[in-house]
Formats: sequence, C-alpha cells, structure tokens
Amino acid sequence: MSDVLPSTTHEFWRPPASAQPSPAISISTGLAEVCKGCGGEFMVGSHFCHVCGTERLDHAQMDWTRYLDVQSIKAFFGLSTLTLAAFLVGIACLLAALIVGVVYNVQDYSDFQAVQFWRVEWLLGAVAAFVAGILLKQKA
Repeated sequence: MSDVLPSTTHEFWRPPASAQPSPAISISTGLAEVCKGCGGEFMVGSHFCHVCGTERLDHAQMDWTRYLDVQSIKAFFGLSTLTLAAFLVGIACLLAALIVGVVYNVQDYSDFQAVQFWRVEWLLGAVAAFVAGILLKQKA
C-alpha cells in the first residue's frame, strides 16, 4: 500500500489534455466554463483560473456595489453633485410621504388630519428639493 501512494499524481492541478474545449463541453451550454487564457476548466465557485490565474468573467454574478458609485450615477443622469443630492433628497421625501400613510393608524378625524398634514409637509419638502435641483442644474 505504501508503494502506491508516492507514485500517485494529483490530477487536481493539472490542466486538461486539450487546450481547446471539446464539442461535447461548450461554453454556451453551461456544462463547463473554459478559461480564455489557457483553455483549462474553471473549478466550481472559483473567481480565477487555477492554471494561469485569469479572472473568470461571470455575467450571472453581478457586483451590486457598482450601482452605488456616485460618479457613474452622476454620469448616467448627467447631473452635478449638488443636483444629484437635491434629487435624492426629493426622492427620500416622496418615499417618506408614502410611508407616513402606511405606518400610522388613523383612529379618528384628528389623526386623519395629522397624517394628511405630515404628508403635505413631506410633499412640500420633495417639491422644494426638486426645484432646488432644477435651479442648481448646470447647462451641459
């Protein structure tokens, strides 16, 4: 038994025999993904090729933090920093006006008036923020 163990090779780190993917295993079928750098198959859950170190480009697994990048948001909407801030404050005020009606329970007419008053205040804040954003917007 001890004679067998030293002579075994580790298939785990060796690249596949052919550098080109076989017709049975294609990139588009999803059965196995092949590295564009060396042709080796990616291990399950790996972000890099274990043979050459090329990064795996997985389009199904998107990075959600790129949506929070302020520079890309400003470029997408074509807004300056102050205008974007006013826009976000306006959106927050609109959401607060919607949430006020959901969170608070109305028991009598005075509660109804208070909830409507809070909604009007939030909507006025949203209008003020949007008007400020319009006035701060720079001509491109």
